[in-house]
Amino acid sequence: MKETSTNPRSAAVIVGAGNGLGASLARLFSLEGLRVILMARDGSGLAQLSRDTGARVHTGECSDPEVTASLFSQIDQDGLVPEVVVFNVGSRHRGAIDTLDPAKVEESWRTGCFGAFLVAQQAARRMIPRRRGTLLFTGGTASVRADAENSAVAMAKFGLRALAASVARELSPRGIHVAHVVIDGTIANPEYNGDRRDDNDLDPDAISRTYLELHRQHRSCWTSELSVRPWSESF
Repeated sequence: MKETSTNPRSAAVIVGAGNGLGASLARLFSLEGLRVILMARDGSGLAQLSRDTGARVHTGECSDPEVTASLFSQIDQDGLVPEVVVFNVGSRHRGAIDTLDPAKVEESWRTGCFGAFLVAQQAARRMIPRRRGTLLFTGGTASVRADAENSAVAMAKFGLRALAASVARELSPRGIHVAHVVIDGTIANPEYNGDRRDDNDLDPDAISRTYLELHRQHRSCWTSELSVRPWSESF
């Protein structure tokens, strides 16, 4: 098992934080002793999570190069070191090819794919000199299967998977673990599910533990891509 850094300056950066998987990741990494940095388009619903974990919340569009650069510059100024960076931005814009709004399709790609590139670039600039760090990308079913009327999402997710594969091949020899996680199913969300637990949906806490296991992996046995799905999901 890889030693998890106990450096009090080590941080977990979660881009695309919400009340589902992002919140679970924040709580778990906080328990691991990492300082938690959250980035969301709208951080208004993250106040309680911030209080519970001590997380710092940044708002903005990850697809904006200046916004993403500013996020990591602030982390530098705070004297923190990105030990693990998770790109967890979703995309849900569906529609028939003849009716899709080109502007929304472009937005889907910029947020879900170009934004991932910007985050990966900023993370790499800080991890390469240290020759350590973990960079995780949250993919989905659309990363590997382009269903009908889902071209906008598939374009972004296929691109995200390609980015992760390329960056893994580039950075793994430099001591940085890069992995793409295919979330093949629906993630339970307390906003909609409340306290009800349905194991036909993916438990965000269980997914978070999988992410932590990826971060802890020994470099002689790194996973570069992993698919997770509930027991009842066909594949």
